[in-house]
Amino acid sequence: MSFSVIIPARFASTRLPGKPLLDIGGKSMIQHVWERASMSGASRVIVATDDERVFSACQEFGAQVCMTSEAHQSGTDRLQEVASVMAMADDEIVVNVQGDEPLIPPAVIDQVAANLAAHPQARMATLAEPIETLAALQNPNVVKIARAVDGFALYFSRACVPWARDEFAAAPDNLPADIPFWRHIGIYAYRVSLLNDFVNWPMGQLEAAEKLEQLRAMENGVRIHVDAASAAIPGGVDTQADLDAVREVVGNTQAGGGQ
Repeated sequence: MSFSVIIPARFASTRLPGKPLLDIGGKSMIQHVWERASMSGASRVIVATDDERVFSACQEFGAQVCMTSEAHQSGTDRLQEVASVMAMADDEIVVNVQGDEPLIPPAVIDQVAANLAAHPQARMATLAEPIETLAALQNPNVVKIARAVDGFALYFSRACVPWARDEFAAAPDNLPADIPFWRHIGIYAYRVSLLNDFVNWPMGQLEAAEKLEQLRAMENGVRIHVDAASAAIPGGVDTQADLDAVREVVGNTQAGGGQ
């Protein structure tokens, strides 16, 4: 199985300006992400950016990097431009690794690519993990997934899905037992043909309501395979607190002699 990794890396960030180049243990965040992705089985790892500073930094540490338009509204649009520039075949598999996940395990990159390859009826694949607290279930920033028995997504939502009617009526402050609540993890594998179609589809009502891009694909009949992640995936870096936490993890790893 052959696949590519593309890492979208925008310089602009409302909460953390210049996020890709922020220092973590002596390396930029984007270098950490690129190094993790390079440990996967990908045939190539490409950073996609719209900023010359990120472009130059990536070249300095040896990454393949592609300059993309500043006008893209989403990472998916940026991936599609790279796939087009690189003349990728329609059936090629591309994994989108977010540029703010410096601790992502290489194993899950391989997993999501392999899952898509193993399910020809799917045009996208992604991962999930169990929700284990009521706070997470009620948090609209935690995206929930309802899955069919064959592992394909039924729906993604910021709301509680499924709604355990009887359990919540009896004990509204408890997380119901024996009900499958799943948190979506934002790593995707795509077939290039899907990327080419996606950028031509208008935003649908579900995507507009939930602010979840994957619903555009589902509204257009795309089947998305969802599997339980094979390894724990630390959260990405969205805030200064997230950055501080990652710096501590990396610092502890370096002090202990790890990679």
